[in-house]
Amino acid sequence: MLTTISVRGAREHNLKGVDVDLPRDSLIVITGLSGSGKSSLAFDTIYAEGQRRYVESLSAYARQFLEMMQKPDVEHIEGLSPAISIEQKTTSRNPRSTVATVTEIYDYMRLLWARVGIPYSPATGLPISAQTVSQMVDRVMLLPEGTRFYLLAPVVRGRKGEYRKELAEWQKAGFTRVRIDGELYAIEDAPALDKKYKHDIEVVVDRLAVTQDMSTRLADSFEQALKLADGLAYVDLADGTVADLTSPLPQAGGAGGGQSATAGKMKNAEVPANRIVFSERFACPVSGFTIPEIEPRLFSFNAPQGACPACDGLGERQEFDPELVVPNEALTLKKGAIVPWAKSNPPSPYYMQVLGSLAKEFGFSLETPWADLPAEVKIIILHGTAGKPVTLRFVDGKKSYEVKKPFEGVIGNLNRRLLQTDSAWMREELGKYQTAMPCETCDGARLKPEARAVKIAGEDISMSTRRSVADALGFFSTLPTHLTDQQNQIAKAILKEIVERLGFLNNVGLDYLNLDRTSGTLSGGESQRIRLASQIGSGLSGVLYVLDEPSIGLHQRDNDRLLVTLKRLRDLGNTVIVVEHDEDAIRTADYIVDMGPGAGVHGGTIVAQGNLNQLLAHKDSLTADYLNGTRRIEVPTKRRKGSGKKLTVHNARANNLQNVTASIPLGTFTCITGVSGSGKSSFTIDTLYAASARALNGARIVAGPHDKVTGLEHCDKVIDIDQSPIGRTPRSNPATYTGAFTNIRDWFAGLPEAQARGYKPGRFSFNVKGGRCEACQGDGVLKIEMHFLPDVYVTCDVCHGARYNRETLEVKFKGHSIADVLDMTVEDAVEFFKAVPPIRDKMAMLAEVGLGYVKVGQQATTLSGGEAQRVKLAKELSRRATGQTLYILDEPTTGLHFEDVRKLLEVLHALVEQGNSVVVIEHNLDVIKTADWIIDMGPEGGVKGGEVVAEGTPEKVAKNARSFTGRYLAPLLGLEAVAAE
Repeated sequence: MLTTISVRGAREHNLKGVDVDLPRDSLIVITGLSGSGKSSLAFDTIYAEGQRRYVESLSAYARQFLEMMQKPDVEHIEGLSPAISIEQKTTSRNPRSTVATVTEIYDYMRLLWARVGIPYSPATGLPISAQTVSQMVDRVMLLPEGTRFYLLAPVVRGRKGEYRKELAEWQKAGFTRVRIDGELYAIEDAPALDKKYKHDIEVVVDRLAVTQDMSTRLADSFEQALKLADGLAYVDLADGTVADLTSPLPQAGGAGGGQSATAGKMKNAEVPANRIVFSERFACPVSGFTIPEIEPRLFSFNAPQGACPACDGLGERQEFDPELVVPNEALTLKKGAIVPWAKSNPPSPYYMQVLGSLAKEFGFSLETPWADLPAEVKIIILHGTAGKPVTLRFVDGKKSYEVKKPFEGVIGNLNRRLLQTDSAWMREELGKYQTAMPCETCDGARLKPEARAVKIAGEDISMSTRRSVADALGFFSTLPTHLTDQQNQIAKAILKEIVERLGFLNNVGLDYLNLDRTSGTLSGGESQRIRLASQIGSGLSGVLYVLDEPSIGLHQRDNDRLLVTLKRLRDLGNTVIVVEHDEDAIRTADYIVDMGPGAGVHGGTIVAQGNLNQLLAHKDSLTADYLNGTRRIEVPTKRRKGSGKKLTVHNARANNLQNVTASIPLGTFTCITGVSGSGKSSFTIDTLYAASARALNGARIVAGPHDKVTGLEHCDKVIDIDQSPIGRTPRSNPATYTGAFTNIRDWFAGLPEAQARGYKPGRFSFNVKGGRCEACQGDGVLKIEMHFLPDVYVTCDVCHGARYNRETLEVKFKGHSIADVLDMTVEDAVEFFKAVPPIRDKMAMLAEVGLGYVKVGQQATTLSGGEAQRVKLAKELSRRATGQTLYILDEPTTGLHFEDVRKLLEVLHALVEQGNSVVVIEHNLDVIKTADWIIDMGPEGGVKGGEVVAEGTPEKVAKNARSFTGRYLAPLLGLEAVAAE
């Protein structure tokens, strides 16, 4: 039996013929400097080959539906298992994807509510009871004498298929007519159905007119219909009659039956106005509210049977936001306070004449700042005159005329323009003034009233999805005590699955996440841990798992739980390879591979490998030096006091923040800390950054609810540096993003050879015709589609990967063409352009933030989140500092080794030394201990967080018994950890 994964001759990216033997069924950590080749070994070699071999074992037919991996540049690998990669990428940007759906918890919840839930009448609040055939007959007998109707059995409802066999069977059973997708046919004349589309088929059981002596026949027909359609029957009134169900229904044996008919189209799973739905199962005895059937799809907001028709199951609608329409309340109407009207292209005099007419009618001035206008005037301008006519005066050339009509309001005008336009550009432009608002019909629940009428222990399914993971775990764990013995028998297996999955989420530190939280709002680390929890839930063994820094976004307190989870995955009989820099993870690993010695071209080899003791004994390992304490990030000897000025956020209420008021001293390095979900991002990004960007940068973003932010007059701009990609196409690279490529092209265009040929800077761009190679259109490679084999990328045989045509490459500087420059590392480019300050300075700044190993023209899509963030940081640093800039960074240590963190801190502290203010959301204790000021959020995550637990210098926070951060920080500062309260 194979006991190791043997890799021989790995040369992917910067790997230099790496040979390594990794023990199977172990927890393996691959560590090393950023860019040293960790991901190249773990993901691009081991995972890629494991996945490729598994997919190749499938049939050619199956392979065409799967994304095939490129064969990695490696001599051979032995001992591989089917591989699963869990990366930092956000799970899904689809607004229909939530924490509950991704983890499959919602699938089990839907099954639970369908099988154990009790429907309640929205009208009376009473449980909905079953209808008997007698009650159905009595209900029909209430119709006016002579009313003609069809009695139908809905045998197929919203399902795909041809149904030829079934139609023949119904004809054989004696039925002669069917209604297919709303059209009546004799069965022998029924059209051939397309099996790719969903259909509705109802068998016509009887055609009757209401008479006093028809009850026996009607009862027999009902029984037939209910038997055919599994307990359902429709009564469709003929002659276009609308069912009047306002009168109370007959009572028989303590229960009644019937259904209020709701207008709508059958295609949307609505009940037509001339239809009464009868069910052997559920109907309200008073209002007639009926649920046709309680099946799991009734609770799906992704299916027409369950989705709220107003928002299509999204739970929110895009609405025009007054804050975006009037972003700057200090402006007057004349100066363009109403941005979408002021920015019409070309500027329209029509809008100013409308506002002038309103000013005359309602007695206000166009010169008054928006903030000073009366509230009722603002309502009229934004929302119109509610149908009341006003006199609007217009001047067209030399002619003037008046129109008396209701004013639609700015927001009404924008809504109308959005509905009427066919222009994608106009829709995008108007979309800038919209924000997502909860759907008024379902109040954000995403579901129809029928789904929300079904409850367990007093809760409908949407109420339970609004719980946090920890809260839901408590609810479902104790649910059996609220159920009957029969319900418990049905629910036992379902509840076991739900509770287990919630337990896994809880164990990976995601107890604060709400189940209805959309996947797109999760951080990379959160979505990675969700997938990790799902994998543990699947209970697979013999699998190779490759994880990319699962500790990202985790407080030290929650790290232990994550490591227990990883060990559990290993103990199930899996091999777990983790790319990680976290000290606890390295110390916990069974086997450690330390890559290096440097980054990029200076890396790609194994410096040390073995267990922890073998690593610590290694003399050449930077990782070992930091673990041993021979190298360390020092605690500053004194903390900066700052400029004496401060920024204060007053009563922030975004997400889980509980009226937080906190101040950030300007001219300092401030860390916002706290456990996951405590409110750090809500305070820093959603409130502080958004409010500052609106005020200082004129940004059109909506800040989280708060009263005000004071002290912004002491800053001249705010810069947010996050980990989003610097470009989504291979044509974007560090040189283009930082602006250095423009300088490089200008430099080459200024060379004597280029001048003699008349080449302009555009000649040296690989994005436009002229200088680029047209065979590959400047990509350097050609993509060959192979259908059920992986797409093959071959080097362009015309330019040989250089991206430019021969004539462009003939222009050289110091013997190097522009293609050679793009292939240089950043540190080589610093030396190469040492006599060209504009280029040298930008390259030097990239090197200063630890990206000296990256190639100048490296594709943006190959950069990690941490690398992308540092490219952005370098771009901002290369600008002339004003000394009054507010920098906000979200976990800048992501993907960074101890040594990289030290370099990054030097850069950030240098910014503060120039008078700027740096605010960092961070969990890394090496960063936190160097801060001048800490704002620690908590005490827990989710609803139990949202407060400022402690603020002050690191020494002060370390002495606060309520602060989890303080407890872990104290030993690093040489202090005694304070016991928890």
